Amino acid sequence: SESVDSADVEILLDNPMQEIDGFGACFNELGWTSLSELNSEDRENIIKDLFSKDGMNFSVGRMPLGANDFSRDWYSYNETDKDFEMENFSIANDEETLIPFIKAALAVRPDLRLWASPWCPPTWMKYNKHYACMYQDPETVQENMKQLGISNSITTVNHLTPDQQGAEGADMFIQKPEYLKAYALYFKKFIEAYRSKGIRIEMVAPQNEFNSCQVFPSCIWTAESLSRFVGTYLGPEMQKLGVKILFGTMERKNDLMIDTVMKSEAGKYVSAIGFQWAGKGAIKAVHEKYPELKLVQTESECGDGKNSWDYCFYTWNLMKHYLSNGTSVYMYWNISLEEDGLSHWFWRQNSLVSVDKDTKTYRYTPEYYLMKQFSHFVQPGARRIETSGRYDNLLAFRNPDNSIVVIAANEENFEQPLKVRIGKFILPVNLESRSINTFVIPKK
Repeated sequence: SESVDSADVEILLDNPMQEIDGFGACFNELGWTSLSELNSEDRENIIKDLFSKDGMNFSVGRMPLGANDFSRDWYSYNETDKDFEMENFSIANDEETLIPFIKAALAVRPDLRLWASPWCPPTWMKYNKHYACMYQDPETVQENMKQLGISNSITTVNHLTPDQQGAEGADMFIQKPEYLKAYALYFKKFIEAYRSKGIRIEMVAPQNEFNSCQVFPSCIWTAESLSRFVGTYLGPEMQKLGVKILFGTMERKNDLMIDTVMKSEAGKYVSAIGFQWAGKGAIKAVHEKYPELKLVQTESECGDGKNSWDYCFYTWNLMKHYLSNGTSVYMYWNISLEEDGLSHWFWRQNSLVSVDKDTKTYRYTPEYYLMKQFSHFVQPGARRIETSGRYDNLLAFRNPDNSIVVIAANEENFEQPLKVRIGKFILPVNLESRSINTFVIPKK
């Protein structure tokens, strides 16, 4: 047999790392409207492929609590000013899009785990009385659209005035007890309304990207204020319902924000921390400080709508970073979009499925194939395994059935021969140029 030194990589079977809960994506309104352009057979085949164990095998799903940046337009579940008792709460909007989308997935995978987060509360709960945080200049939108090569006539911007803008480091949610209490009730009503439709939400986050001032639905909070909301209002309300709290989503590098939360009354309610975008810079420190705390990658970075192989490699490196630093869940963002990938607020993004509404056809994008290499082969309950050696552009996992999965990338323009040692066994492989590869060693 060959020596350890002759191998380029060794899979350290005795060094199991974090447990993998699964992989998934977000149920956005534009995901459903794009899939609805297809005939029912194609749509059903896509959903079956995404959520069946024989296909993509997605086991986790995210959804917005009210409108997000890939909704059809702004809405909340209650726009009645000062309705603190939530008498006018309604999920009627979701009956048209999110509920049929999620139910289609649940029909394929009944044990799909779901979590939700708001992008923005009802507008009357914010100081600026508007869903956005940043002024959207129509001339800038026109120029951006021109640069993107999109000729759509722009008739809608967010109509936020410059004096309504917010700024990071402040609170846009009204920090009065009656508003905070009503917002916790809003979450409760959401959980109960979805349960009445046969959809159980396992976990909620108090706010998506609480540091980010955006032209689309958004709401900035300070970490201190979110901690108070979770510790005093949301946490106790969700605990009664058996719903977990994910804190986040963290989109900044500052891990001290997590200390603010975990060392407060909110800490006893927090089951997981969610990271996305620049939050990837904080995940290593948080994992080291709180090694037993569940970490979730909550939103894959979204690209530019071109769905290129170059961006697929960028996403590969994101996945490698998050999973190497203790993440138990990796979430893609848009499941499906029309071919231009354009949001209501004029942002083009990537998706797993790209739909041509004119020809009523679809195609899977490069990132679909990347995600499938993980989600199909790495089973819920798998453990990431540490590796060593000269070649480090790979990840390894041991499934619950003891099969070993090695996912390796070659980003160079030449082939890369590789010898991978797994115990006493050497796996010789040849990574083609510009490729991402999955190798499965069955259980003995």
